[in-house]
Amino acid sequence: MLRHIPNERGWRRRGACRLRPEVRDTTEHVPPGSDTTERVAPRGSRHFLHSSLIPHRVEPASSLAIIAGNGVYPFAMARSARAAGVARIVAVAFTGETDPALTELVDEVEWMRVGQLGKMLGFLEKSGAQRAVMAGQIHPKNLFDLRPDFKALFILARLPRRNAESIFGAIADEMRAVGVELLPATTYMEEHLAPAGLIAGPRPKARVEDDIRFGFQIAKESSRLDIGQTVVVKNGTVLAVEAFEGTNEAIKRGGALGRGGAVMVKVSKPSQDFRFDVPVIGPLTLEAARAAGIRGMGIEAGRTLLLEREKMTAIANDARIAIYGIAP
Repeated sequence: MLRHIPNERGWRRRGACRLRPEVRDTTEHVPPGSDTTERVAPRGSRHFLHSSLIPHRVEPASSLAIIAGNGVYPFAMARSARAAGVARIVAVAFTGETDPALTELVDEVEWMRVGQLGKMLGFLEKSGAQRAVMAGQIHPKNLFDLRPDFKALFILARLPRRNAESIFGAIADEMRAVGVELLPATTYMEEHLAPAGLIAGPRPKARVEDDIRFGFQIAKESSRLDIGQTVVVKNGTVLAVEAFEGTNEAIKRGGALGRGGAVMVKVSKPSQDFRFDVPVIGPLTLEAARAAGIRGMGIEAGRTLLLEREKMTAIANDARIAIYGIAP
């Protein structure tokens, strides 16, 4: 599965996989404000990404609503949407989650607690925004402290299976009913998607290469089973699989078991709905990896967002963590 790890002699064969030297991405430039389907690299180029990963242009909306969780992702989304030509941006912000500084980048903010779905739908309807994106996460502890309003309780009662996809899918249906289309979370963020090949840090050694390939296969299977999208491995052994605790806690747990030199791999689900969830790494991920003694980090190219890339790269170079984009 790992296609682009180079060595000094070029082609290397390991088992049934052929590992290629790093090559230039010949995918044509895609302007900001695009979706993530149906454009492929020119025929004849040696770097071919799967067509479902390549953006195609979406005309910028005149107004956009950002459903903003924690972290820097909502800030990156707001800046990218502005750069793409979105004239008016409103935000749904959650008490105890969303950074109040986001108010400086948007035109209007409505604050609420997690679970107030009726209030959110009412705000979106009156905001005039016809499109919305979800950006940022909600801390797991707050999900257990959820106090749903009547609208949320009504939706939950109708769901035969209550997982993230079914809940968010129902929310997207309710948003559509008030005239707001939920876009993929990668919209306007194409320049932040991870490329294939070496992204930061030193070139990975052979042992790290093997663990990245192995970890990718395990993470894909784990995510297919809706368990978690991150694994930590070392010398072909699985040390940690992400569950409800989140990526950074899984890194911490796996790093402690590995006692240095482990590899972390993060992927998307095989049937990932990018409206609700997209794999993201940033400086906090790298700091967690540094503290855990991680030596390699494999991420899925074209399906993982890199936030604050300059800071992330500086940490990776300083800690000598190889970050590699894996072409699916």
